[in-house]
Amino acid sequence: MSLEPELAQQFDSFIRDHRYSNRSEALRDLIRERLDSDRLQTSEDGFCVATLSYVYNHHELELSARITSAHHDHHDMTLSSTHIHLDHDNCLEVVMLRGGVSAVRDFANSVMASRGVRHGRLNMIPVEINWEAGAHAAEPHAHSYPKT
Repeated sequence: MSLEPELAQQFDSFIRDHRYSNRSEALRDLIRERLDSDRLQTSEDGFCVATLSYVYNHHELELSARITSAHHDHHDMTLSSTHIHLDHDNCLEVVMLRGGVSAVRDFANSVMASRGVRHGRLNMIPVEINWEAGAHAAEPHAHSYPKT
């Protein structure tokens, strides 16, 4: 692939800054990132793992209860959450999610749009979910194993 000198120089700086050992590895990651991003923006199909981060005012009337209720209503999607007290008024929650792209996006948008939520960001990573029977227990059961 040919690049004009200025772009090649910027790309080489990117490679050094991100500690890639060669241009091919960096280029593969950039292509993968762009294709994943496009897929998540344009498709409602498929599965993802995601982090939802949001800052909210915990004094906002019943906001904590509404958010907790929303997580319980989507317990199959919520894998884990971390609650951090930023100051007297504000809390940060980081939630790990797994599920269909559109369901995860809809849930995240509903939380971020809640009155009292100050900032929110959703980061999704597309994955293939392989459902396999677990053979490590006395009773067979299904597990989901994300494949990135």
